[in-house]
Amino acid sequence: MQNSSKLVAIKELLEAAETSLKSAKKMLNDLNGGSLPQTDKGGDFSSISDGLSEHTKEGDDTIVEGVFNGQFMTDKHGKEYPVPANYASKSKLVPGDVLKLTIKPDGTFLYKQIGPTDRLRIIGTLTFEDGQYKVIASGKAYKVLLASVTYFKGEVGDKVTIIIPAAQNSEWSAIENILPKDSEEYEISEY
Repeated sequence: MQNSSKLVAIKELLEAAETSLKSAKKMLNDLNGGSLPQTDKGGDFSSISDGLSEHTKEGDDTIVEGVFNGQFMTDKHGKEYPVPANYASKSKLVPGDVLKLTIKPDGTFLYKQIGPTDRLRIIGTLTFEDGQYKVIASGKAYKVLLASVTYFKGEVGDKVTIIIPAAQNSEWSAIENILPKDSEEYEISEY
């Protein structure tokens, strides 16, 4: 089978799988009276959160430690703080990374990564569905930030290297690179 034939076959298989998943979710939703049961939303970072410091003061600044969950930093008490998508993309933050937030008296938020989690790199294909960019890799769909997609000028169908947390199940990943269009074979590697 030639590459173009393989690509067509893969695309058809993926579309069939997506249709089946949507049908199964709708059937499950109907059986549950219109509400889907709670599912695992990704990694459980409570063990990391337990080791975080309490909020402290340094002069007029408030210091907060938290764990990045893919979009927000969550402190020891479960309060979420918005992490700018450009910072998360540029820093290639992944869920499980520990951040330090300095809140200035004027309300400015300054983030610093202080505890990167162990990482893996995997290769996948960039997709877009339900208003969200995702990378299909290793049999799973990982969400990626729009800021990362636009920074790397990604397009649906591009092969993408993503970074995922090694020890946690996560629904989010960080884009490391968009691979050249003529690249064919890649492997999973440790970060």
